[in-house]
Amino acid sequence: MEIFSGAGGQDAQDFSTMLLRMYERYCQTKGFQANILHQSFGDSGGPEGRIGTKSATLEIKGNYAYGFLKKETGVHRLVRISPFSAQKLRHTSFVLVNVLPEIEKREVEIKIKPEDLKIDTFRASGPGGQYVNKTESAVRITHIPTSIAVSSQTERLQGKNKENAMKILYAKLYQLKEEKREKELKEIKGDAVSASWGNQIRSYVLHPYKMVKDLRTQYETSDPEAVLDGKLDEFIEAEIKLNKNDKV
Repeated sequence: MEIFSGAGGQDAQDFSTMLLRMYERYCQTKGFQANILHQSFGDSGGPEGRIGTKSATLEIKGNYAYGFLKKETGVHRLVRISPFSAQKLRHTSFVLVNVLPEIEKREVEIKIKPEDLKIDTFRASGPGGQYVNKTESAVRITHIPTSIAVSSQTERLQGKNKENAMKILYAKLYQLKEEKREKELKEIKGDAVSASWGNQIRSYVLHPYKMVKDLRTQYETSDPEAVLDGKLDEFIEAEIKLNKNDKV
């Protein structure tokens, strides 16, 4: 799972952190194992000097984890009184979530040539510039033909970070291949929906009223605090019912 802050500045970065926590809590309730592979921090500020998240990558393992979470892909929208606004103004911010399956090399014919990879190592850093470790164990891999870049920084061993980054790269190349296939099918069949940045799927409203509404299933609740604390079952079940013919 990838989480990217979008329009909204510090509010969007804070919203990214909120969604990261929401999905971690959801995984706890489902018995899934969730590990942060990479997290890029934003600027500090606002109440208690809290620090937002520019981007994060989660590895989630568990029975049917991808089946439950794959429809979380899309743009999430938050409306609230900004904690970063001295005038207490209402702000709207956006975060993009992307969910990818882990692809075994033997499952799909994706060949990556070593000469097509640019591998950089760097020191993993945390909020406030504090180093997670003193060595350059973090890894960034760029696939030169597609310009896809992936990173892993939370493991202490460089080899493990490289292995995690390669898993993400295989998943992204598989997604790229599937998007190309879907585009070809759309030309034939006509209505494939792409999970692009403009495809808003859910709104979280904390002001002037309280509501979380999924714009695909129309399921909504007036308890956004519970949703942001990981209570996603009703939303995910509604989405599964809507797409019951999909493979989980």
